[in-house]
Amino acid sequence: MVGSAASAERLQLEPLSVSSPTLRDGSPLPSDYSCRGSVGNPPLRWSGVPDGAESIAIVVDNNDSTTRAEVHWVVFDIDPRTNELTESAIPVGALEGRTTSGKVGYEPPCRPRENYRFTVYALDRKVGLAKGAPLSETLKSIADRTIAWGRLTATNIE
Repeated sequence: MVGSAASAERLQLEPLSVSSPTLRDGSPLPSDYSCRGSVGNPPLRWSGVPDGAESIAIVVDNNDSTTRAEVHWVVFDIDPRTNELTESAIPVGALEGRTTSGKVGYEPPCRPRENYRFTVYALDRKVGLAKGAPLSETLKSIADRTIAWGRLTATNIE
């Protein structure tokens, strides 16, 4: 598959189911997971990973910033048999890439009136980059390998 054929097929895939014991889709992000809190990343769960998946990636971003879109966290090369992420942790063997600001790791959201997307991607192979890889390289690699995805969106911050 190349170009638009690959994109068209990806659009037809069933999305992954993404949930959290502490976040609800369409509800505010609890302040504990924002820059006002001290907990770190929220826990996430997902299901519906296709049999052909070789790894999982997670991207946390906001796309409605008045200044620019921001990526707050990138985790990749998660074992495809993994189906959850615990609070303030990453799965064994997973790697973190750089955020928009250049930080490696979870960068808590700060803008109270924005939406924050927690997107889980099933990939047909590992991202294959090192910890702290540049954001542009990591996002391109995830996009090129995505075979299914799902999202939970927090609206605003409590």
